[in-house]
Amino acid sequence: MSGLSFFRRVSKGFNEHPYLSKVLVVCAVSGGGLVAYADANSPNAAHAVVPAEGVSKKKKIVVLGTGWAGTNFLKKLDSPSFDVQVISPRNYFAFTPLLPSVTCGTVEARSIVEPIRNIVRKKQMDVCFMEAECFKIDAENKKVYCRTNQGTNLNGKEEFIVDYDYLVIAMGARSNTFNTPGVEEHCNFLKEVEDAQKIRRAVIDSFEKASLPNLSDEERKRILHFVVVGGGPTGVEFAAELHDFVNEDLVKLYPASKDFVKITLLEAADHILNMFDKRITEFAEKKFQRDGIDVKLGSMVVKVSEKEISTKVRGNGEITNIPYGMAVWSTGIGTRPVVRDFMKEIGQQNRRALATDEWLRVEGCDGIYALGDCATINQRKVMEDISAIFKKADKDNSGTLTAKEFQGVINDVCERYPQLELYLKNKKLSGIADLLKGAKGDVAKESIELSIEEFKAALSEVDSQMKNLPATAQVASQQGKYLAGCFNRMEKAEKNPEGPLRFRGEGRHRHQPFRYKHLGQFAPLGGEKTAAQLPGDWVSIGYGSQWLWYSVYASKQVSWRTKTLVVSDWGRRFIFGRDSSRI
Repeated sequence: MSGLSFFRRVSKGFNEHPYLSKVLVVCAVSGGGLVAYADANSPNAAHAVVPAEGVSKKKKIVVLGTGWAGTNFLKKLDSPSFDVQVISPRNYFAFTPLLPSVTCGTVEARSIVEPIRNIVRKKQMDVCFMEAECFKIDAENKKVYCRTNQGTNLNGKEEFIVDYDYLVIAMGARSNTFNTPGVEEHCNFLKEVEDAQKIRRAVIDSFEKASLPNLSDEERKRILHFVVVGGGPTGVEFAAELHDFVNEDLVKLYPASKDFVKITLLEAADHILNMFDKRITEFAEKKFQRDGIDVKLGSMVVKVSEKEISTKVRGNGEITNIPYGMAVWSTGIGTRPVVRDFMKEIGQQNRRALATDEWLRVEGCDGIYALGDCATINQRKVMEDISAIFKKADKDNSGTLTAKEFQGVINDVCERYPQLELYLKNKKLSGIADLLKGAKGDVAKESIELSIEEFKAALSEVDSQMKNLPATAQVASQQGKYLAGCFNRMEKAEKNPEGPLRFRGEGRHRHQPFRYKHLGQFAPLGGEKTAAQLPGDWVSIGYGSQWLWYSVYASKQVSWRTKTLVVSDWGRRFIFGRDSSRI
């Protein structure tokens, strides 16, 4: 047989049996020409995978971010109908509520992080992670533009483009400086693990500087003056952690510096922890006063320089310059540049965050969802649909509503418009409250009837009860789990987890709208005392709440590895104290 005919027969065999090319690649070592010919004619040429006829390509979900929202979405997503591409500048998930503990060595940084690849590697679906930063979102062409944060180039380029069918924006937010001069240059933030590590080094550096000879007492006081800007949960917890760190550990190592240390908490509002119950706020302020933490209320920072913070007292406008050694800025969150640019592109430039509907769909976009700190739900108002609600309830078309008629739609109405349920709990409605009592069986009010005008008048103040969800880890994690559930329940990959809304029956959204369920919140106040505010207006303050805080935060860790590390760090601190090394 001639060589040419042999090659032809081999080529024909490969075309009929493509899998043979793999055998040839493995077995043939010296037959370079034969291998080259066979590989060039095989279906696997140039590493291209040609799908079989009749097999549709999987839809691609691109997830931007590995914070609370993005990670919980990935953990709960288990539908094999999708290819998932995760893009984030950090390759781990961080348990951010423990960042204040990291700043003072109570917990180590590595104990609260879990690599994303560890989280997704056991999932029975296609998940790919790329450590990169998204800098542009093209909603019209369904593309995201990314930039690697590594020092090497990618095929000669540092930027690349990723297509998507569904985009999940979970990029979180950045610290909000309110354009205050000097904040970016001179203040520390507390949003990322790197921020906590930087603060920890800065605290130790301050004590080391103050221990140097030939310094005046005034200079030592300035260096050891720690200022916390912002009286929210993060600022209060950091101030409490820093106070414990200084008084329980550092004064033993730097005894000469004890009398020079001062901690000041600046808050522009009338009280700290405004989102908590008044009992917690009062207890926190009194405890800080007893501990020697100087809480300055009604003080708004107007400028920060290298050695001084300028504040304006609300009311009289008096300007005060406060010398400081280290400052931590914790006053709220702002929009990331890429999200801000995307908002301008879709006509939402006048908002503080991406506006979504109750199904977390970005308004004005197709196939784009936003959750976590970078988004806010644009709750629909009751008064916009008041006529449709009345018409749906008035089954006999009498023009009036009875308790029995309203009973058929009350659950749907409260589910669609949660502000109505909140308003009813405040017992501020008169005629509609009687209808609801009859609907719920408390009293028989069949004789009560409301016209549409009376119905409108009764509900006219309901929309004033609408509130935006807080930018917390609890909200973001619940949104991630909810959206994953929507994708998991899709009948087919090409269908969106969305649809029109109304009431039970025709035209109803296939999934329930997202509803946040508040599970309570904690405020560690130092000295092994924590304030807990749980559902049902239950407030607990003291040592028992601290142990509840330990148990809840340990149980919420993302893996058994982090659970073990965090608990061991707490145990180490009780036995040996906090680590005061600069590392």
